Amino acid sequence: MTGAPDGYLAYALRRLKRHRTLVEDALAQVSDADFFSTLDPESNSIAIVVKHLAGNMRSRFTDFLVSDGEKPDRARDGEFVTAGESRGDVMRLWESAWAAALPALEALTAEDLDRTVTIRGQPHRVYGAVNRHLMHFAYHAGQIVFLAKHFAGPAWKTLSVPRGGSEDFDAAMKRRAEERR
Repeated sequence: MTGAPDGYLAYALRRLKRHRTLVEDALAQVSDADFFSTLDPESNSIAIVVKHLAGNMRSRFTDFLVSDGEKPDRARDGEFVTAGESRGDVMRLWESAWAAALPALEALTAEDLDRTVTIRGQPHRVYGAVNRHLMHFAYHAGQIVFLAKHFAGPAWKTLSVPRGGSEDFDAAMKRRAEERR
């Protein structure tokens, strides 16, 4: 990525890990039953969204720089079905996907950003493929957090700035910035 800001890869990795934390903190607040519940017959459960993210990550980042990001063994449609899986089964897929994604992303160098990878036969620069993944992951992370908050109800513990807490949060952020100067 010609002229890419220094630290792009570190930034992208931090954002992805932050979204992972949001998802996992949300998942910790839902029961096993709610993990598999849907809001209506056309909605996805948290389990399905987690399976989809896991399938996507495993496919995209296994042999990231050398093979198409849509692996022939990926059964994408199967990611949208739960058929007797336990929460543990789904979470093992999640962990396995992270075990593929993190090393692939951590191994990238600034020189790799301008390389071309393919996803479904379509060429993408590495930085574009990473951005695409960040956006896709954030989209689904938001769905998971929304569903988890819905199912947790009044027991929900916020994962961001609590209502009525913006001024305190902003003041704390300003203090941290001043301490770094």
